[in-house]
Amino acid sequence: MNDRSTNGARSVSGGAGARPPRADAVRNRDQLLAVATRVFMSSDAEPSMRVIAREAGVGIGTLYRHFPTRESLVDAVYQDQVVRLTTGARELLGQLPPSTAMRHWMDLFGDWIATKNGMLDTLLAMIESGEITHAQTRTELLTAIETILDAGRATGELRSDVTADDVAAALIGIFTVFPPPGHGTKAARLLDLLMDGLRPHGRPGSHEPQDPAS
Repeated sequence: MNDRSTNGARSVSGGAGARPPRADAVRNRDQLLAVATRVFMSSDAEPSMRVIAREAGVGIGTLYRHFPTRESLVDAVYQDQVVRLTTGARELLGQLPPSTAMRHWMDLFGDWIATKNGMLDTLLAMIESGEITHAQTRTELLTAIETILDAGRATGELRSDVTADDVAAALIGIFTVFPPPGHGTKAARLLDLLMDGLRPHGRPGSHEPQDPAS
């Protein structure tokens, strides 16, 4: 079966009236999605579907049952990462001060960039064809950034004159020059400097982010 086949559904969800997937099927799909994300994140070039199946410890047929095409897998990974970024902003704010939440969110953004790099050719083709809407993703990410900025403005931890577009442009610049995951230390230093720039003058912050679980 061709990795780039465009036949078939984008997921294994059935049509109208179809039974909902069993709990074990959902778990298996989630596990495959997690493995695919990890493989994409650590790959310089796009890995084959067989490589992903092997890393997941399943046969290629099992992978195709859950994701009938390469595009359906890329779409699922991409959308899952966007959801992690959008929900992550609120979750981090529920556990951490706004400035610390912003710094952790920047790391999540870096993970998203790393994952995109491992599936870039397919992703760009899907964006060009309209299967994935870049504008909608941008809006969702800017909303996530604005959520943290609003919280930081309210507490006085983050500057009131910085916009979500400013932060997004800075992050894209940093991760373009030092793409993850191979330049983690260099990117982290620039992210810390960016955070210093986001704070009001006279409010330096720690460069050692707290663990949200602690």
